[in-house]
Order: sequence, then structure tokens, then C-alpha cells
Amino acid sequence: MVRIWAKVMKKDKILSQYMFERQENIDYSEFFDYLKEICENLDIATPVLIKNHLFNFAKYNNVRFTQSDFVEQISFDKLVLENALI
Repeated sequence: MVRIWAKVMKKDKILSQYMFERQENIDYSEFFDYLKEICENLDIATPVLIKNHLFNFAKYNNVRFTQSDFVEQISFDKLVLENALI
């Protein structure tokens, strides 16, 4: 099962959040699809996903996206994705 808690944060306060869930096992080749669906539900732009982001999520169970990861300007400080199955 895949369960990812997504938080849009500004000044260490949660502006909005979303719990992404799927019954299948996590598949890192589909992680961008997970990210895209999360961002659509939060109504924010989708950040660029690089290998480092995948490694951080796999190793540390979380990943942070800041302004430098977005092509568009964002109105928040960071998007945090946490593995909610730990």
C-alpha cells in the first residue's frame, strides 16, 4: 500500500494537506504520477522530480520541494511529502 502525506507549508505552518493513498505497493517508476495527482488535489503546480528526490523519499521517508524545484512561482515555502506508512 502507498500512503503519502503531502503538506504545503509556509513559515513552518501547514497551509493545506492531502493524504494520497493507493492499494498497490509503491513503485518508484510511477512516483511522478503520484506527485502529479497530489499536486492536482492541492491545486498547486507540479515540481520537477529528479533522482535525488526519489533517493530522499526512499531512504529518509520524506522529500521537500522548494521554489528551486518549481518552474512557476509559488506562494508557499515548501511542499513536503512524507511516507505515512512508517
